Order: sequence, then C-alpha cells, then structure tokens
Amino acid sequence: MASLNLPVGTVIDAPAVDLPVFATRHLNLASESLGAQVLSCSDEFFASAQRMLQDAEPVFIVGKFDDHGKWMDGWETRRRRNGGHDHAIVKLGLPGTIKGLDINTSHFTGNFPPAASIQAAFCAGDPDAGTEWVELVAARSLQGNAHHFVEIDDDRVWTHLRVNIFPDGGVARLRVYGQPACDWNRRDPDALYEVSGLASGGRVVAYSDAHFGMPTSVIKAGRGANMGDGWETRRRREPGYDWLILELGHPVVVEKIEIDTAHFKGNYPDRVSVQGALVTESTDQSLVTQAMFWPELLGEQKTEMDKQHFFEGASIRPVGPVSHVRVNMFPDGGISRVRIWGRLAR
Repeated sequence: MASLNLPVGTVIDAPAVDLPVFATRHLNLASESLGAQVLSCSDEFFASAQRMLQDAEPVFIVGKFDDHGKWMDGWETRRRRNGGHDHAIVKLGLPGTIKGLDINTSHFTGNFPPAASIQAAFCAGDPDAGTEWVELVAARSLQGNAHHFVEIDDDRVWTHLRVNIFPDGGVARLRVYGQPACDWNRRDPDALYEVSGLASGGRVVAYSDAHFGMPTSVIKAGRGANMGDGWETRRRREPGYDWLILELGHPVVVEKIEIDTAHFKGNYPDRVSVQGALVTESTDQSLVTQAMFWPELLGEQKTEMDKQHFFEGASIRPVGPVSHVRVNMFPDGGISRVRIWGRLAR
C-alpha cells in the first residue's frame, strides 16, 4: 500500500465520487445527526458499528492502532472461523420510504466483505424475535475501497434495517437515502404546523447552485451548527439570482415564514423572497419551470447577517393553499434554515 511510505499520522481522505440522483434529492435517514443508531450487532471487534452512521466521510490514518489492531473508520468485525455471517441492526433517524442506499467500503481493501444484503422492518419499538424482516437488497457482491449505490423502488415506510455482511469484514459508511414519513391523519387539522422540516416530510426538490453547502440542511431541525451546516451558493458573477424549491410535508395556508442566516456573516443574501403554489400533479423537473410563475407569498425582504428573520401577518400574501415553495435569494449567498408554518389545507 502507498500509505506505508507516508509519515505516521497522515490522514488520507476517501476519493471523491459522483452521486446518483437519489443521493442528491433525498436525506440520509441513517445519519447519526438525525438520531440513527446501531441497536445491536453480531461483532465489532476491530471497529464500532456506530461509525458506519457518522456524517463525516471516512478517513484512513497512517500508523494509527488501538488495543485491537489497526484503527479503521467504520464497522469492522473479526475474522469469522465458525461459519455464518455478521450483521448489524440499525434504527433509522426518521421513519421513511427508502429511495436508495450506499454501502461504502472506502479504505477497506484486504478486509472488506465479499457480499452484503439489506433487510428492512417497520416496528413501533425495537425489533425482537417476532419482527418480520423484508429483503430490500438481495445479497450482492462488494469491492474494496468503493461505493456501492443501489436504487430502491418501494413505497413502503421502514423504521429499521438489518445489514448483513458475508461472511465478515468492514463497511466504512452506510447511507440510506429516503423521504421521511409523517402521518398527518393523526394531527389536529386546526393547529399551526411547521411543514417544511424533515420530520414533517419536507423535501428539497431542486436548486440553482450548491457549491459550498448541502441544500437539504435548510430543513433540518434546530439552528445551524456552523457555516457548513446550511445552503451556500458560489459567488454569482453574472446576472440573476439563486433559488431553492421545497415540497412541504402537507399543503397548508401559510401564516409564518422564517429565514435564518445563522453563521453567514460576510456571505448572507442581500434580499430574499418566497413564492408558493398548490401543485397537484408534476415531476421534479417540470417544477423548476413552473416555479418561475408561482405567485409571491413573501415579497423581497432585506436580510441581515447571522439572524433569524420572521415574517407573518400582513407580510404574508393570501395565495390560498400551498404545497410547494420557492425560496429566492438575491443575488447569492448562504441560508442556514428555512421554515414554513401554516394551517392544514382541508
């Protein structure tokens, strides 16, 4: 390995990879920051299974060892000598439909599993002996130091996954891209709800640019942790402005909007506006064109650095029920969070 010639402590990043569409349009439901956790596993002698769920990309650190051997950034089991195979049970951060997976073996070369499969379950509590597991991904071959993207065509909602590796070895990261599910039939129809958030089923549909930050961050819970925890575009050197389209978890009559520029100081947008419409039938691609002509929910408003901006009352224009919004920022910059509140459209 080339790493043998590098100084001890050298950190080697995983190689960059082009993501499939499902990985750019959907949230990682197995993110540790969303609360995803490994409930149990057959073995984690060399490296903790919980490391598979970390948001940071995996690294290799030359010469780093612990009491069990070479330190690896991921889940690694011991060499199996008694038949069978290893597995880990993962509780997703949010229940949802799964659109695709990435079984990532970055930095695992002579110790990756030759194959893996994924099973899924839906249960209110933790899985037990009576839990029914459904095969989501049949056993498939894996390569070392590689991403393995698998697109899923299944509309069922899942809460847990069982990751099977055959027979043993290491997985650097498990990404589970999907759409969080929210049962609105159980909600009070007269209450005010924040319907743009991930937990409410909100989704980023499209955006003009995302050079510095992931657009899905704008609908995460809580305020941004730092400037990297938000949506930031490149510096615009031509006419126009940047925009982002969100699908709300449920159509509402909008009563309140928040635009949060937390941590964006020399790079917050000069102004913002919000358009909205009730969309009954469309595709993500056609929405990009349609959104240009949606009515304004919120006219252009000046913004300030590192601040929560709240708009309600007369600032919100009466456009009727809305299922999608387009957030415009002039001309470019960064937004940490976007929140849309409203009453459920009947």
